Amino acid sequence: MDYEVAGLPAHVLLVHAVIVLTPLLGLLLVVIAVWPAARRVLWLPALIGAAVLLPLGLLTIEAGKWLEVRVPPAPLIQQHTAMGEDIVPWLIALLVLAAVIAVWAIVERAAKRRAAATDGRGLTRGVRIVVGVVLTLAALVITVGSTWTIVRIGEAGSRAVWEGSFSDVPLDR
Repeated sequence: MDYEVAGLPAHVLLVHAVIVLTPLLGLLLVVIAVWPAARRVLWLPALIGAAVLLPLGLLTIEAGKWLEVRVPPAPLIQQHTAMGEDIVPWLIALLVLAAVIAVWAIVERAAKRRAAATDGRGLTRGVRIVVGVVLTLAALVITVGSTWTIVRIGEAGSRAVWEGSFSDVPLDR
């Protein structure tokens, strides 16, 4: 497969989407884990976002492998490439967490409807609090881990491209 877009390596373009969307999705998952009203509205966009981000991340990695064999070998590029796949478990974790939050949102909605229809009680407050705390902690851990991993990979890629390729002082033109 050819990983070029308008004459540019696709990796260079795709990587920006992954760098921006990963922490944003993580932040969204934290918000909907903490805030039940947001969860009722945003669980589906979060699930769709996570379902898109995983293949986008995998495509970015493949485009990076394609690019790696088309540039001169360099230790910094090899380091960046070796780190690239470290994001995959985090992207999977984001998708799994989004799916769990989606299931919880559906369970909450069904319990609320059932309680309203039967004049009974829905989920107990204790259950809602415990699940909310567990989802929030999971969202925080996954968001911090995925963001830190993206920063490390991106920093290595930036060094591979830019280290030693610019002047400390403005050039006379």
